Amino acid sequence: MEKELKYKRVLLKLSGEALAEEDGFGIDPVRAEDVAERVRGVHELGVDVAVVIGAGNLWRGRTGIERGMDRATADYMGMLATMMNALALMDAMERMGLQTRVQSAVEMHTVAEPYIRRRAIRHMEKGRIVILGGGTGNPFFSTDTAAALRAVEIGADLIIKATKVDGVYDKDPLTNPEATLFENLTYMEAINRRVEVMDSTALSLCMDNHLPILVLNLWHPDALRLALYGEHIGTLIVD
Repeated sequence: MEKELKYKRVLLKLSGEALAEEDGFGIDPVRAEDVAERVRGVHELGVDVAVVIGAGNLWRGRTGIERGMDRATADYMGMLATMMNALALMDAMERMGLQTRVQSAVEMHTVAEPYIRRRAIRHMEKGRIVILGGGTGNPFFSTDTAAALRAVEIGADLIIKATKVDGVYDKDPLTNPEATLFENLTYMEAINRRVEVMDSTALSLCMDNHLPILVLNLWHPDALRLALYGEHIGTLIVD
């Protein structure tokens, strides 16, 4: 007897670096295809999928702010950079035969639909993958917060924060081989420990709406499939 899916609608939060070239910057079409292949595996299970992607491979607002740039200007530049990533991911998915829709919180009618909650839900109901760019449309909010907000709005069962490590650790596992992986954390533990997986605004929004967050390694070949069936993988942040 086939095992039943635990989660039927998910929001996948990707960092911009997931599309980056080896030096961590730019957009590598091969990496975009790798990411698209993993999303296709989720979609083929019959799961509704929405994607929010960051912009760290193209623009880091912190760098501009440190040089005196206005914070709002830096954030708007980041929102535009997320749209470049969204279009690259859309192209990779469409070439695989997937149906997608890109929606933007910042209006740009020639390249994307405006973000409309009910339309995004309808697209997913019709089997389309919805890629949500432009952050929240407002400065001073991260793409993590955008992911949490959109996930709540579309009625997602789970946010999957896809990273390059296996979950949340007590120390940086890339520099400390003795770092310990947390299997589970409460929202308050994640906030109090100041885990760098998501900012406190995003964590608080998920906590207020009882929306679980699963942090896992995107590049683990079976991570997404195991997650959707409720198998133990990564770090689950929940009540």
